[in-house]
Amino acid sequence: MRKAAAPRVVNVSSGYGQLAGMSANVPSYCLSKLALNGVTIMLAAALRDDGVAVNSMCPGWVRTDMGGPDATRSVDEGADTAVWLADEAPHELTGKFFRSRAEIVWQIAPIARAISTSCKASLTG
Repeated sequence: MRKAAAPRVVNVSSGYGQLAGMSANVPSYCLSKLALNGVTIMLAAALRDDGVAVNSMCPGWVRTDMGGPDATRSVDEGADTAVWLADEAPHELTGKFFRSRAEIVWQIAPIARAISTSCKASLTG
């Protein structure tokens, strides 16, 4: 992979893999996608000097066996961002999370603030 002209890794994740997007209804799915997003960030940092772009993407709710017939996106719409990241996106984009070709902010700060506030309260209370 390192010998390719513009090597890329595209991980198929989910909005449920964001710290602020996890659901108690599907904990194993959320945690697996959270781990995948963490691997994306770590690989992007580890492979940056080798010129390998590593990103995650969320296809959205797609009409597949898993998504069901009521899902809001077609298979083509769900695959569009993955194909774009694999072939057309600026190679400098790495360590990011996307949906509909737009970056999704990792949303770590709100959770970090909540944890910090909780820790301060337990230390002072």
